[in-house]
Amino acid sequence: MTQDDIVTAALRWIGTPYHHAARVHGAGVDCAQLLYAVFVEDLEIVSAFDIDSYPCDWMQHREEEKFLGYITQHAEEITDPQPGDVVLYKWGRCYAHAGIVKSWPDIIHADFRAGRVIVSAGDAGRLTDREHKFFRVTK
Repeated sequence: MTQDDIVTAALRWIGTPYHHAARVHGAGVDCAQLLYAVFVEDLEIVSAFDIDSYPCDWMQHREEEKFLGYITQHAEEITDPQPGDVVLYKWGRCYAHAGIVKSWPDIIHADFRAGRVIVSAGDAGRLTDREHKFFRVTK
């Protein structure tokens, strides 16, 4: 399994509508479920695990780093992102938005405002100057 395989798997989700807490290719996915779909279901890099239910505005009302906790269980923080790595953004009170690096700064992510999975600049628009961290998923 290569980092390019991760990008290829993520690109298959392009155009899938944004839908909170969904994970159905072509029908609906959010940013957390996109990561799960690619790394657990599509490529089996990470073993299946339960994701607790989460309201769509959880990051506005809590400081508990649930998303960051899931990521750090399965990935190492890095400083030099490569294709296939994960970027996690602070959104609200905690890290709550993620994408898969295509070729930094381009990321593949389920974008609420765009209403679908897209490729966009991870350092522009609403993501400009937003605190973020990079991770490499490990088995």
